[in-house]
Amino acid sequence: MKIICIGVNYRSHALEMGRPIPAEPVVFMKPDSAILKNNKPFFLPGFSENIHYECEVVLKIGKLGKGIEAKYAHRYIDELTLGIDITARDIQQRLGKAGHPWTIAKCFDGSAPLGKFVPLKTIKDINNLDFTLDINGKTVQHGNTSDLIFNIGEIIEFVSKFFTLKTGDLIFTGTPSGVGPLHKEDHLVASLEGKPLLDFMVK
Repeated sequence: MKIICIGVNYRSHALEMGRPIPAEPVVFMKPDSAILKNNKPFFLPGFSENIHYECEVVLKIGKLGKGIEAKYAHRYIDELTLGIDITARDIQQRLGKAGHPWTIAKCFDGSAPLGKFVPLKTIKDINNLDFTLDINGKTVQHGNTSDLIFNIGEIIEFVSKFFTLKTGDLIFTGTPSGVGPLHKEDHLVASLEGKPLLDFMVK
């Protein structure tokens, strides 16, 4: 099972991070050990002083596919949910300045909390999905998939050029603006179309 992630895929997030709008999807991957399920708490690691949250719509692939055209992408999506791409921002910035890959800033254990999955057939329009992240009762991120730089069909078309997509693979589609640091005892609730799918604590 692969976890494919798309970086810098909302213009608002690119602006807040001071990054140019990419000409093609920015792709990185997480290992399966990054997954955090069943609303288990996330424990702040000792190797970073600046751990950030990034809420994203996450797709689950439902069947084998390679070289998928964007117009057929929906046929390969089984379910979706919300997830958090947890990032060691200080490590990412240090490695980025040196021109090095920032894998360890994004791919450490527990860095991919996942919410409850919902069937694609229950979704009215995958390209117009509203989602929010609340921390301690305050909304810190509000996004809609209509604002993606590369929409879901384009993402699947692009990544399936390079990787065979298999049943159970996950795709994090990118985060909107509003990212920020996590602290002990923070309570995170991520909701899709007003329905909470992910609810966990930071320890």
